[in-house]
Amino acid sequence: MRADYSTLSKTITALTEGESDEVALMATIACELHHSDDRFDWTGFYRVTSPDTLKIGPYQGGHGCLVIPFSRGVCGAAARTGEVQLVPDVEAFPGHIACASSTRSELVLPVRNIDGQVIGVLDIDSDQPAAFTEEDADQLAAILTVVFGG
Repeated sequence: MRADYSTLSKTITALTEGESDEVALMATIACELHHSDDRFDWTGFYRVTSPDTLKIGPYQGGHGCLVIPFSRGVCGAAARTGEVQLVPDVEAFPGHIACASSTRSELVLPVRNIDGQVIGVLDIDSDQPAAFTEEDADQLAAILTVVFGG
């Protein structure tokens, strides 16, 4: 099963309309995304909790790393640069953090608030190599913009 981004976007927009609590929004998005696509093995958020530090937020799947510095891993790179990280082979990514040994590919998107500040990252891991595409990144970025305003 692959995500139907049109339906997914409408569903997430309807579920989150009028909500401003970032954790509630993240929890809802993680749940909806995780169950929408067989490629999504771990789906969740890491929140910026202090300068240069991410801490695990709402997620679906097995345990994740609790703390990730901006200086390490795919999530750290997305938070540090403010750019989408589309990684077809995590073993080839310098400084990759293996939170789960089953992860083969990863897609991480910065999450921005209405002021454009990075407040976290959306991390999606797959147990399949090269599981994600630019279209996945673009569609997910659009959903994040609608929900978080950034």
